[in-house]
Amino acid sequence: MMDMGIVKGTLIEVERLAPLGDPIEIKIRDYHLSLRKEEAADIYVEEGK
Repeated sequence: MMDMGIVKGTLIEVERLAPLGDPIEIKIRDYHLSLRKEEAADIYVEEGK
């Protein structure tokens, strides 16, 4: 994930969820990324200020 620019402080937005909840589409910087729930579960986030 760090190779894709996902480091501490990076804004991550959930764009879409598939009808059954898998995969999840997130927006990071200027691109969209689809992750399975299993992969997304490894991402820890804090609410933005």
